[in-house]
Amino acid sequence: MLYTIIGHDVPDSLPKRVAARPAHIARLQVLQNEGRLILAGPFPSVDAVDPGAAGFSGSLIVAEFATVKDAETWAQADPYMAAGVYIQILVKPFKKVFPI
Repeated sequence: MLYTIIGHDVPDSLPKRVAARPAHIARLQVLQNEGRLILAGPFPSVDAVDPGAAGFSGSLIVAEFATVKDAETWAQADPYMAAGVYIQILVKPFKKVFPI
């Protein structure tokens, strides 16, 4: 089943994000290589593709896991959690309707 993982950043998370990004991306690459990653990316803090120093307010990942518990366990082990980028992670089941 698909699950959304929404990470909410702490204030002024950009330096922590930059430091932890290679490990975070490596984990996402594993999901992609396994054919389980639907999409992933950050939420810019301002209305711009490159928010510069404004940084990001969080992230969205949509990926396939066997159970919600598996998705939650995977999310809690994210390098952004260990680095203190995320203050909270929300995991919810997701039903893809479009695109077909």
